[in-house]
Amino acid sequence: MTPRTGPSPLLIACALGIEHLALRTGDRAGAGGPVTVLRTGMGPKAAERSVARVLADPALGGAAVLATGFCAGLAPGMHPGDLVVAEETRDPRSTVACVATDRLVKELGRAVPGRTVHTGPLTGSDHVVRGPERADLLATGAIAVDMESAATLLSAVRTGPRPVAAVRVVVDAPEHELVRIGTVRGGISAFRVLRSVLPAFFEWHRSLLLPRR
Repeated sequence: MTPRTGPSPLLIACALGIEHLALRTGDRAGAGGPVTVLRTGMGPKAAERSVARVLADPALGGAAVLATGFCAGLAPGMHPGDLVVAEETRDPRSTVACVATDRLVKELGRAVPGRTVHTGPLTGSDHVVRGPERADLLATGAIAVDMESAATLLSAVRTGPRPVAAVRVVVDAPEHELVRIGTVRGGISAFRVLRSVLPAFFEWHRSLLLPRR
């Protein structure tokens, strides 16, 4: 592989306008290379299409891809504002392993001290998960669910080898189900946490900027 002559780019993908707003208004200082924040739209199909389209740009060749936004926690004891670092993402088509998750956990601890960080499999769904369906997904070993992360990372690795990761902020959990994001305290808490995580993403990305062979 030809060595990259400039800084490696980072693509951060989210689905919702409120997620995009949180990331756009977060601290953008300290990036190790060009950063693109992409709003994919809601659902796995929209995420897959958007990521494939953007990564077709030669300027993003070899870009690291990080899926982020809100999620539903599956495990008892999770609270709005907790963080989920995926060790892998899953959907019916594939399992995609995430890269340098230990570094992400460490940097999130610095960026949002006091917040609980959960690690484990993050599963994908094509609909909002409620009630008993959470228990069914928890039984598979997954600790959280969202609609876009698995599709985002699958689309990313299909375009070529690249580092990928997924970090989600719990917006509701088994004991804290929300009707609508942003209308209650839990949604506001998750928004504030998402605004604060960019420095951790940049440090994760910086740790990957090593010579490639």
